[in-house]
Parts: sequence; C-alpha cells; structure tokens
Amino acid sequence: MTWRTADIPDLTGRRALVTGATSGLGYQTALELLKHGAEVLIAARNPVKAATVADELAAAGPRPEVVDLDLADLDSVEKAAKTVAENHDRLDLLVNNADVMATPYLATAQGFELQLGTNHLGHFALTARLMPLLEKAPEPRVVTVSSFMHKTVRGLDQGDFRAAKGYRKWEAYSKSKLANLLFMAELDRRAKAARSPLVSVGAHPGYASTHLQTHGPELAGNAFEARMWGGINRLVAQSAAAGAWPSLYAATLPALPSGSYVGRGFFEFRGAPKIVRPAGPARDPELARRLWAWSVEATGVDAF
Repeated sequence: MTWRTADIPDLTGRRALVTGATSGLGYQTALELLKHGAEVLIAARNPVKAATVADELAAAGPRPEVVDLDLADLDSVEKAAKTVAENHDRLDLLVNNADVMATPYLATAQGFELQLGTNHLGHFALTARLMPLLEKAPEPRVVTVSSFMHKTVRGLDQGDFRAAKGYRKWEAYSKSKLANLLFMAELDRRAKAARSPLVSVGAHPGYASTHLQTHGPELAGNAFEARMWGGINRLVAQSAAAGAWPSLYAATLPALPSGSYVGRGFFEFRGAPKIVRPAGPARDPELARRLWAWSVEATGVDAF
C-alpha cells in the first residue's frame, strides 16, 4: 500500500520539536506536522531566518515557536533545552533532522569535527537534555534522520570526533550518518531496558533536492562544485517535500516498532516510505554501546 501525507493521523494535542526546520526536509516535516494539528517548535541557529519561516508556516496552523539552537555548540544545546523546559511541561516528538554535509574541515565550538559534532553529538546532547520532557509524554518518540551514505563506511572510532586520522569530507559525513543510526538503535535498547515508553526510530530521505548538497561546496568557496550539485539535483532528485515522507512516516505512523528504520522503496533512492534494513555496522550492538560511552564523555550528558 502506498503511503501519502494524507495518511498522517490527527496530531492535535501533540507537541513536536524539529531541528533544522528553516529549509529542506525539516521545513517540510514541520509543515505537515502543523497541517495535521501538532504544536510545533522549530529549532534553528539563525533566529532572523527562523522567525521568517515561522511566519510562513503559520499559514498551516498555529505559529511555531522558535528555539535558538546551534548544534555545533554544546552550550547552545544546553541553553535551548533549558528554554524548552521553562516553557513546556512535556515533549511528545523530537525530530533530529538538522545536519551539515561534506563541508571543508571545520571544528565545533568545543573542538569536535563539524559533521560528527553537529549531526551526531549535537543531537545526542539535545536528546539527552530533553529526555525529562519526553518522559512526561504518554507516547514519546524520537526520530533520528540518517542517510543511505552510512553504507559507505565500515565503522568509526572515538578519534573520528576530532578527525585524528586526517579528514575526508565524504567519509566524515558518512560516519556521522552511521553514528545517527547507532545512536537510534542504542537509544531504543536503553529505553526498553529502562521500561520507558519512548520509541526511538530512524529515517532517511533517499535522494532529495535541498540546499544540503550545495552548502559544503559553498563553504569551501567551490562555485563549480556547487553548480554541479545544483544541476544533479534538478535532473534526478525528488523534491524536499517527498524527501520528508520517511521522516513523517517514522514520526507519525501509529504502533511503529521502536528501532525501526524507514527509507524508500526504489533502491532506497525514491518512492514511498517503507521499513528498510541498515548496513551491518549500523546493527553492531557493541559499536553502538561504545559510541554511546564516547558521546557521554564528549558531551557531559546521558539520556539513560
């Protein structure tokens, strides 16, 4: 059976926070959640842009609350979580969507390699700091967005947090996406062990046309590569709206089993969302446990 956004149930009474919601997949995810009755918080690092986007999204439902959040700064993550906790008594849904892709070597505020630091560590810390609010919801759910690019690497180690063995932008991106899936799986395991009602699931968009593909080359000042990716997007990519379907399926499908990973039907590239199987390294429970311990050490916070 083909799933469409019309299949999303009524979300009235549910409160969701979406990271990276000012464009691309995050914007489309926030938009559909609003359309189906959810109260939405959008977390982003540019407050001016976020305010403009919140005004746009208000056409679909109540104006989203803007939360200032820079995932590349753990102090900002802590402040954002405190702000949410001061204003709300619970959180039903967290969509860990924001990421950066194939950037030149840059470091986070705490000195971690930017892609792993933003895509994984920032979301790890945010989830941990919001866990008390999630635990107060009757059916809390965390969706962590990964990528089929996780299949291009065989593992990762603690040294990757600071690019100790050198830096290759696509390898770093793929390792950050592997980390997303390992985190999702270990969060699921720990929630079950704690008898928590929390559902932890993952999703990947397939290949969607967003600003993500061109952002890295633009940061590097590589106009040719940015134009090349723009052209590829126009030729073969699906829209950002379609790219958000797996995230929305993972976020809203009733009774979706915790630990599920939602991708695409056609070679996991495009098509209707469906549950797919992660690559072998993403299913390694010992690596997931080690990554969790490394992440607690790096961020200073723990979810379970």
